[in-house]
Amino acid sequence: MSPAGSPAGRAPVPEVLRLGPARLTAGLDRAARLDAAAHHHAHGPMPAYDAAGLLDLAERIDLRGRGGAGFPFARKARAVLAAAERRGGGSRSSPRGPRGDRRSPVAVVVNATEGEPASAKDRMLLARAPHLVLDGAALAAAALGAAEIVVGVAAGGPGETSMPLAVAERRLPVRTRVVCLPERFVSGEGGALIRGLAGQPVIPPAVKGRAAEGGPSGLHGLPTLLSNAETYAQLAIAARLGPDAYAVVGAPGEPGTVLLTVSRPSRPPVVVEVPAGTRLGVVLGACGLDPGQGVLVGGYHGAWLPPHTAAGAPVSRSGLAALGGALGAGAVVALPPDTCPLGEVVRVANWLAGESAGQCGPCRLGLPDLVAALRALAAGEGGEALDLARRTAAGVRGRGACAHPDGTSRFVLSALEVFAQDVAAHRRGTGCGRRTRGILPLPGDAGSVLPAPAAGRDTASTGLALIVDWSRCDGHGLCAALAPELVALGAHGYPVTAEGPIPAHLLRGARRAVAQCPALALRLGPDRSG
Repeated sequence: MSPAGSPAGRAPVPEVLRLGPARLTAGLDRAARLDAAAHHHAHGPMPAYDAAGLLDLAERIDLRGRGGAGFPFARKARAVLAAAERRGGGSRSSPRGPRGDRRSPVAVVVNATEGEPASAKDRMLLARAPHLVLDGAALAAAALGAAEIVVGVAAGGPGETSMPLAVAERRLPVRTRVVCLPERFVSGEGGALIRGLAGQPVIPPAVKGRAAEGGPSGLHGLPTLLSNAETYAQLAIAARLGPDAYAVVGAPGEPGTVLLTVSRPSRPPVVVEVPAGTRLGVVLGACGLDPGQGVLVGGYHGAWLPPHTAAGAPVSRSGLAALGGALGAGAVVALPPDTCPLGEVVRVANWLAGESAGQCGPCRLGLPDLVAALRALAAGEGGEALDLARRTAAGVRGRGACAHPDGTSRFVLSALEVFAQDVAAHRRGTGCGRRTRGILPLPGDAGSVLPAPAAGRDTASTGLALIVDWSRCDGHGLCAALAPELVALGAHGYPVTAEGPIPAHLLRGARRAVAQCPALALRLGPDRSG
């Protein structure tokens, strides 16, 4: 293991470590951020690929999306090409398809929003190795005949400053722009991202579609190649090395390296580059950790593994899936012995329920009901609460407008199984006797769990208030529709927020108003009215 640099820039960037060869992290032991010249020195020139070469490369290394779903990159690119050829209509300068037909232009989109609180790998790439991400996107854009490259980043994150600077530092094959979106869990869902880039509310569309097909699901109606930041960075590495050299490290069927974000109690997270197939126990040990009570793999749409299983688990899609886990976005959290597992799970489930788009039954009704059942279980209300939590978690799967209910269900059900002893103690009413330390990372105080009421509505104070950034507010009025008990519109159409702290039962609406504000003018902060 060797260190590879330290945090840099105005936003916190995690420490970087590597086990084995440095690929995505090459050069980061010498610079906090690789500008265009330092990037070229660390990685060398970028070869050009046509469409056939791009597809062959992606297929030979079985490149998969690194944002969570693990969808084959080559299949996406092939679908984009097929849609572009069906649409036709290209100009004389447009690229030709395999049969010599003109193709319509396409769009290349980099999903770098990373709304997963336990993941920081894409944030690290944006802040420290932005040109590697741009290399992969530029390669795809040139090969597919793209009209533009669009990079979606989280507002307030390091990508907001680092990526525009990187774009300005180099020549790119097509027009490239960086768009800031609300930092929210569902902002990274493909359909929500496309909507946000087009200036629409950043929520998953009610009707599912494929961005590769273009039309309503594509950016500006174009066939759209959409993948996350690490995926494009991996493509850039593979393009330079070639498929054989790329596969020198890695697991059978899953060549190359993987970026993991490992959370550490009371310390910033660390991003670790490891060859695929490395044992998870080795990664934890390199970060000064052990499996503790259990290990969450894949983030908050991932799954929990018991300690003995986690220690020997290979870091690969197939290896983790065989053990009931998921690689997902590469987030890893080991739960130490001095925190309440059920309390940790309730915190995150509560946050996930508030992060939903609230546009379908499983999210609007199912997830809040799941949180209520978990709270009752933590409060010692017996077997009925456990049974209700299991039924509710199972009942939301496969019924949502997006995968948010499915991922939340996986997170909760795996926790109830792995932490069965702790759950049993709470079920008996005795509890585990440990406080909830907040080991699972959440943004700000958004995941704080308020005491479950004995009966009726929870009117406890959250200690939070809605705060308006008047330099950004444009009087859109959406906040008043999403949280009418907290926001009214004044005589000139601008929001007037309620005095005092937000009651617990209104916190979910307040979070929706913050997340969906088109001008990013709302935030939650400490109430200072007293």
